[in-house]
Amino acid sequence: MVMLETPRLILRRWREEDVAPMAAVNADPEVMRWIRDGSVRDEQQTRGGVQAWESEWESQGFGLFAVEIRSTGELAGFTGLSVPHFLPEVLPAVEVGWRLGRSHWGQGLATEAARAAVRFGFEERGLERIVSIAQVGNDASERIMTKLGMHPVRETVHPTGGRRVRVFELSSDQYLTTTR
Repeated sequence: MVMLETPRLILRRWREEDVAPMAAVNADPEVMRWIRDGSVRDEQQTRGGVQAWESEWESQGFGLFAVEIRSTGELAGFTGLSVPHFLPEVLPAVEVGWRLGRSHWGQGLATEAARAAVRFGFEERGLERIVSIAQVGNDASERIMTKLGMHPVRETVHPTGGRRVRVFELSSDQYLTTTR
């Protein structure tokens, strides 16, 4: 079982007891504002998402981690790596993504978690590049991407949602240069 630790977080695989708190994150319209068409998700949809994330771990050797606050054991949301099938024009690719509950915003937790996921992707899984995709206007996510050392490589339209998205990228060579 893969588990990563940062100073404030534990990134781990999903458990049954994570579904309800993740569903609460997914039910917040402000959290979901920049996700696809902005629709919230209920507990059943969240459960399906968790099952899909766990399946990706089994098939790809990476996936989305449950993000737990070390000091409290509270589930904050997720971060990790996934294949962005929703945007075929960037494939083949692996995307780093994150979603945290609002009570965890503005503390640097998303950056801390995503940085650990990027390190895992390059150092443990040997990825050659990692992308991250955000809707145009989602400045908070773009700031995280920049902190990760990523740079914008294209702007396009989400094929099903119709919203403009910006794709950022980081190569393994760039990662190695910035982490030395």
